[in-house]
Amino acid sequence: MVEQGMWRGWRVAIDEALYGESGFYRRPEGPAGHFRTSVHASPLFATAVARLLCRVDDALGRPDELAFVDMAAGRGELVTGVLDALPPEVAARTRACAVEIAARPDGLDPRIDWRSEPPTGVEGLLFANEWLDNVPLDVAEADADGVPRLVLVRPDGTERLGEPVTGADAAWLARWWRLPGEGFRAEIGRPRDTAWAAAVASLTRGLAVAVDYTHHAGARPPFGTLTGFRAGRETAPVPDGSCDLTAHVALDACALPGARPLTQRAALHALGVTGARPPLTLASTHPVAYVHALAEAGAAAELTAPGGLGDFGWLLQPVGIPDAPLGGLLVDVADHEEH
Repeated sequence: MVEQGMWRGWRVAIDEALYGESGFYRRPEGPAGHFRTSVHASPLFATAVARLLCRVDDALGRPDELAFVDMAAGRGELVTGVLDALPPEVAARTRACAVEIAARPDGLDPRIDWRSEPPTGVEGLLFANEWLDNVPLDVAEADADGVPRLVLVRPDGTERLGEPVTGADAAWLARWWRLPGEGFRAEIGRPRDTAWAAAVASLTRGLAVAVDYTHHAGARPPFGTLTGFRAGRETAPVPDGSCDLTAHVALDACALPGARPLTQRAALHALGVTGARPPLTLASTHPVAYVHALAEAGAAAELTAPGGLGDFGWLLQPVGIPDAPLGGLLVDVADHEEH
């Protein structure tokens, strides 16, 4: 139990509040009880990820065992949807793995391996949807002299400045997020870089994909992005275990050699989720099919909407495979980004 008067850096405070014995992410309702991700918005998202897994399967030469690793799996919604959307022949070879600290949900498909760490030495697709934004990190703020100092916090959310940032964290700020003057804040993303590199290293061959709220060098938010969510509403970030604690991800800092950053809008378009409306002629010839197609177009539009879910960042990291066999995905993506 953390004493109310204890001052700690945000990284330690977030870790305890989210992942401690009574932390937010150990609650039975799971993340879906508090916020809505692309996975919950529409089954089209899982269908698109299943298509991506099939492209990775082709790139790998259709191995006897194909891994699908769902990082921060919540209650297994995405991995379940992906298995349901796969062609039977691919599903039969797929080793599905959900990575989550919470206990295995009742009634989960027995084909899904539930574990707290990703498997190692596998071939396939590792998919991290809104995982990195919950990897704990420290917050820095520039003092009156422009020196970045750690922001300390108590369990009630009260803050004060601590010691200057030093060592590897100071080097990270100098490289990725410089603070121009007093009062400007940054979230030190080095733990996320390390976490992503470890996740990518768990693959022998395949593709790792991170999907998250993001920002890039040259356009960092001046006061950071750390915030809380509770019961579907944004709230003050209070590290007492009562709410989610999240901060946008510097995906450009996470990227390893060969990575390709893109928007969710571009990625899903390349995977066949476009939001195009069905032709009106279908309404008269097949009205039920028209209504279904119209609903699907609405869901696709939400997943790809500029200013909304479509602006999420995707980071594609091939591991031991060339880009070309991915069904032209990276080429398609470049075309979509240009247009």
